[in-house]
Amino acid sequence: MKISYHGHSVVKIVTGETTILIDPFINGNPLTDLKEENEKPDVILVSHGHNDHVGDTVSLAKRNDSLVIANFETSTFLGWQGVKTHGMHIGGAYQFDFGKVKLTQAFHGSSYETEDKQMIYCGMPAGILFMAEGKTVYHAGDTALFSDMKLIGERHPIDIAFLPIGDNFTMGPEDAAYAAKLLGAKTVVPIHYNTFPPIKQDPHSFVEMLEEGQGKVMEPGDSLEL
Repeated sequence: MKISYHGHSVVKIVTGETTILIDPFINGNPLTDLKEENEKPDVILVSHGHNDHVGDTVSLAKRNDSLVIANFETSTFLGWQGVKTHGMHIGGAYQFDFGKVKLTQAFHGSSYETEDKQMIYCGMPAGILFMAEGKTVYHAGDTALFSDMKLIGERHPIDIAFLPIGDNFTMGPEDAAYAAKLLGAKTVVPIHYNTFPPIKQDPHSFVEMLEEGQGKVMEPGDSLEL
């Protein structure tokens, strides 16, 4: 399994013949190294409905006939736009041919703002557990710290966790460091920082708060093998 980070909350997973994009906010993302027209995901996972996480899901999915997986409300909204979807909800898991996906709770909001300034309700925000090739990836989405992260880590031993550190809208570095302790993930990567002024953070300072060897700062385009 190859995993790469692409700025803000964008994560790419390649497992077997399948390419998966999580929260593909590409156009309008000043930190990403990706070009939307070059990406060919087979699957898109969306943590919640905010524009900086739905991102380019519709155009990517339509062009590549991608399967979009999200909570029921978000998947319904995207399905109305002609996208192939699989709706799920918090606590539910589903075994796909490319791996298993399970949604966890996340404490945040979830709505999509249209070009004409309408707010579309997109259900509860989620974290995402992805399991394949004997490995478990946890993408926390946008969330505050919550104590049940300990249960998530106990029930699903995590090889790599992507945790937001931007503060203001999500956990800040201190809370994210405590989340890393609760989760017990082998590797922790900070996400959702420095994209906009209110979420400016130093990811290296965050990593210094973690257990030795646990934290890893990934620059946009960096990848690792699990």
